Amino acid sequence: MDHTNRKLTSEEIEMLEQRHCTAEDWTQVSVPHDFDTKNLRNVHFYGTNVLGRFDKKIKFFNGIEKPTGIYDASLHNCTIGDNVLIRGVQHLIANYDIEEDVVIKNTDQVVVTESSTFGNGTMVAVLDEAGGRSIPIYDHLSAHLAYMMTLYRHRRDLQEKLLAWVEKYAESRRSERGFIGKGTRILNCHSIINVYFGPYAVAEGVHRLENATLNSKLESPVVLGSGVIARNFIVSSGSEISDGAIVENCFIGQGCQLSKQYSAENSLFFANCQGFHGEACSIFAGPYTVTHHKSTLLIAGMFSFLNAGSGSNQSNHMYKLGPIHHGIVQRGSKTASDSYLLWPAKIGPFTLVMGRHYKNSDTSDLPFSYMIENKDESYLMPGINLRSVGTIRDAIKWPRRDRRTDPDTLDFINFNLLSPFTIQKMLRGQRVLEDLQNISGKTSQTYSYSSTIIKNSSLQKGWQLYNMGITKFLGNSVITRLKDSGIKTEAEMRQRLTPDTKIGEGEWIDLGGLIAPKKEISSLMNKIESGEIENLTTTWQWFARLHKNYYEYEWTWASHLLEERLGKPISEMTVGDIKGMVERWKESVVSLDRMLYDDARKEFTLKSQTGFGSDGNEETRSQDFEMVRGTFENNQFVREILDHIERKSRLADVILEQLNQLK
Repeated sequence: MDHTNRKLTSEEIEMLEQRHCTAEDWTQVSVPHDFDTKNLRNVHFYGTNVLGRFDKKIKFFNGIEKPTGIYDASLHNCTIGDNVLIRGVQHLIANYDIEEDVVIKNTDQVVVTESSTFGNGTMVAVLDEAGGRSIPIYDHLSAHLAYMMTLYRHRRDLQEKLLAWVEKYAESRRSERGFIGKGTRILNCHSIINVYFGPYAVAEGVHRLENATLNSKLESPVVLGSGVIARNFIVSSGSEISDGAIVENCFIGQGCQLSKQYSAENSLFFANCQGFHGEACSIFAGPYTVTHHKSTLLIAGMFSFLNAGSGSNQSNHMYKLGPIHHGIVQRGSKTASDSYLLWPAKIGPFTLVMGRHYKNSDTSDLPFSYMIENKDESYLMPGINLRSVGTIRDAIKWPRRDRRTDPDTLDFINFNLLSPFTIQKMLRGQRVLEDLQNISGKTSQTYSYSSTIIKNSSLQKGWQLYNMGITKFLGNSVITRLKDSGIKTEAEMRQRLTPDTKIGEGEWIDLGGLIAPKKEISSLMNKIESGEIENLTTTWQWFARLHKNYYEYEWTWASHLLEERLGKPISEMTVGDIKGMVERWKESVVSLDRMLYDDARKEFTLKSQTGFGSDGNEETRSQDFEMVRGTFENNQFVREILDHIERKSRLADVILEQLNQLK
């Protein structure tokens, strides 16, 4: 409101009373100078209330326009902005500042009952259901900060600083008054208690909300739908909770969807997570954790880029000291229907889990594996997922399915399939496989590793696939470094291959979607502990820098790998060395793509046509299949694979020709 208000005149009070309005004290009601009593009917005022102008109509979805004003409602200590429509509030709106263009209709109550932080500072018992890893949530929580707060409990000074910062922020949000931002719509809801609404939020048909913040924005509204019951939570921009979802003690990040009777408690959901039908308890759901099916339980686990199949579940309870165990399923993994994992366990990146696994496995150094149950034993097939068309399809679809429209992102997401994080695991994986073979012998039929069994043939194939993946990554990095660099001599080539920074050396880690050098994260934590970094904003800026400069830091790491693979420092590398690397890269890329091509072909075999062509012959079956699925040659993804082979082959030829021109 940009106007000054005044007290009601005696004539206006009389007219309002004729319209069945009452007040404890009419002198505590103030209105704009051009106030018109026709915009109020059957309104009951308690405490101090300030009203705005009501001189517009609001259009609803069906094209009907209704005049703004207040009708059939009770207000207690409220400030009402211009052109608000309040109609049919059964009990009370109390202690709220309501901005312009808000609609509150057919709702039981919207009240602030006490001093509240609106969900900020709520302790969430993530991973450890018994509370040993509880962290406080706040409006701007990122997956990366939550990762540090959850997993680095051994750094007490760090935890004390981070906890104090979040508590300070939560206290800054404390108020005895609620807020409903511009353009918000609250329709057909029951009970709303101690909830902060950002601009353009929508709550429609909600059953109960309590102690929460909806960080909605015009370009990225928050939507809460029918039957939702939620308390002690924060929901970030662009997210939706609907269709009977039950949420308690949770943080919901940007672009998330919880719907279709999903139940979640003591859990953190970060960017683009989806939870339908199933249940989450004490989980750290990193970006793109997705579960769509009934009877799927995710409990006491850390996940990211996960696709959970129907009936997937885990156990965090040994029936001894309580639900104290947790597990980590690293990025990009899938759990097949009816899969089971016994915590504690640690599953490597991009692993497919099939069957029920009753032993505590750690396969984190063997990424891109199949983990399959056979007669109660866990069989591991290292690297096999590198040739799966499903893995590549996932990597392509994730960026396309980014639902975030808020320019101010909380989470920094690296979508790369091959990165220092996964390649270092392939390198370690090769050493693991070599050690197993050296210890048990090359003729052994099976090898035992961390409560899993690896067949001899799987070991051999896994080593080869890892080698191809490493070569592909390294070639990608070298070509990216040299392409369009304008180098003309071998000396300039060596200079270009020399990294510009030492940042990136050593181990890399995945902090809930952000892939970064471990040394940089350790440095961040040291600076927080020492007091050099003093607030949450500077910490977020540190994460932003790591994400922005990822490829620069990646090259530092890749350059050391290049030296290791070629057996010489960059200062001694020749054009012939790099040409050999590019040729090996081309061979690996084409070979892996051919494997993907062959894997995709399996979806078009006669076996895949089972169930098609009902009531017809084989020709009918083939025709029906083609009408539904199309042909193998015209499949979009198959065409992308062939195009990728052609593009990469052409790129290799261009780079090789450029290298041949160097003096």
